[in-house]
Amino acid sequence: MRKIIDTFEAAVEYLYSMPRFTSKNTLEDTRAQLVRLGSPDRRIRQIIHVAGTNGKGSVCAYLRSMLEEAGFRTAVFTSPHLVDIRERFAAGGSLISREEFLQCFLQVYDSLNWEELEQGKGYHPTFFEYLFLMAMLYFAQCDPDYCILETGLGGRLDATNAVSDKALTVITRIGRDHMEYLGETVAEIAGEKAGIMRRGVPLVYLSDVEEASSVFVERAQDLQIQVYPVSKKDYSFLKKANKTIDFSLYTRYYDYIGITLHTSARYQMENAALAVRAMEVLFRGEQITASHIQNGLAKCFWPGRMEEILPEVFVDGAHNEDGIRAFLDTVREDGCAAEGRGRMLLFSVVQDKDYRSMIRQVLDSALFDRIFVAHMETGRAAALDSLRALWESRERGNAETVFYEDVRTALRCVLAEQGRKRVYITGSLYLVGEIKEFLENDQF
Repeated sequence: MRKIIDTFEAAVEYLYSMPRFTSKNTLEDTRAQLVRLGSPDRRIRQIIHVAGTNGKGSVCAYLRSMLEEAGFRTAVFTSPHLVDIRERFAAGGSLISREEFLQCFLQVYDSLNWEELEQGKGYHPTFFEYLFLMAMLYFAQCDPDYCILETGLGGRLDATNAVSDKALTVITRIGRDHMEYLGETVAEIAGEKAGIMRRGVPLVYLSDVEEASSVFVERAQDLQIQVYPVSKKDYSFLKKANKTIDFSLYTRYYDYIGITLHTSARYQMENAALAVRAMEVLFRGEQITASHIQNGLAKCFWPGRMEEILPEVFVDGAHNEDGIRAFLDTVREDGCAAEGRGRMLLFSVVQDKDYRSMIRQVLDSALFDRIFVAHMETGRAAALDSLRALWESRERGNAETVFYEDVRTALRCVLAEQGRKRVYITGSLYLVGEIKEFLENDQF
C-alpha cells in the first residue's frame, strides 16, 4: 500500500524494507522504468561500467581520482555502503545530500503504478534497482563528464546493465562468489560478468585467471570489439614503506612509470593497473598525463580496504575465498614477524558465502596468535554456533580462539588485549561497516 514518505529517514526505512536479492524483475523491467522516468541514462555522457568478483569498488575509486585530478567532473555509483547509504552516490567529489536523496527517491516512488501494485500486480524495483534508478536521476542532474557504474551482482542481468550506452567496460578479478546466482564454475561466473560487454564498446580486463579470460576473449570476438588485457607482467612491486606501496607500471603511452599507493594492500596494484589501462583506452595518451595518473592514484582513498582505523588496527573488506587469499598475502608481508610482534584477528562472515574455505585459509595461514569470532547484527550473518563448530573442527595450531555474541563486545576485548600486537578485522564488508559506525559514534 502506498505510504506518505516525506523525510530522508522514512525513505531509507522504506528501502530497507525491500528484498535485497530477487529474480522477480527482468532487465527489461528496469529499462522500461528508466523510460518512464524520462530516460535519465541517455542524458549522461561517457559511462564506464565496472564488473568483477573482487576489486570493483577499488577500480571505481582509482578511476574517479585520476579523472578528477585531470579536471573532469565525475559521478560514481558503488555498493555496498559501509555506514551511510548515501555513500553509494558521489558526484563532483561529494555525497548526495539528504534532500537530494529524498527528491530522487520520490521521483521513482511517484513513477510507479500504485493502482496495479495495490492489486498485487505491476513492477516494483528491488532494493538495488531502486538505488540505481535514483542514481541515474541524480547523475543526469549533475551533468558529469564521466559516470562510473559498479555492478551489484553479476553483470548480464544487473540493473546497471540497463543503461542505453557505454564508453568503456572493465572487468576485474573473477572468483567463486554468489554461486547460487551466477554459476558453479569460474567460466560460468565469467559468462555472467561478460554480459556487460557491448558491441562497439572496448573492454579492459584482468587476464590472470585463464578460465575467465577465455570467456571474455570469445565474447569479444562475437561482438567484434577490442580488448585490453592487464596481467601481473604489467607491474612489479618495488617497496613498501610508511604504509605505502611503490610499484612500477608498464603503460602503452607513458612507458614505465612509478606509482605510489597509500595502502599496505598488495592486491591494490592490480586494481590500479586496471584503472590506468582504462584511462589509456579512453584518452589514447591525450588529456590524461603521467602526472595525472601518479597524483590521482597517490591521492585516492577507498575505505574498508586494509584501512587503518586506529593505531595498528586495520579493517579489510575481504568477503570471499579470493578476497581472503589476497588479504592473507598482504598480512604475511606486514613486517610483524621480523619485528617480533604478534597479530590478532577479529572475524565474522555472512551465511551465503563459502565461509568454510575462508576459515580454512585463515587457520592454515597460522598468521594470528589470537582470533576473535563475532556474530554481526545483519540478518545475513552466519550463526555463531555454525562458525564455532567449523572453527573447532579444525586444528588451530597455537592460535587461541574466542567467540562473541556481538561485534561491539568483541572489539572492546580486542582493543583491551592489543598491546604491541597488530589487529586485523575482516570477513565481511558488513563487519567493516559495523566497526566503523561504532568508532564514528564512540560506541566501542
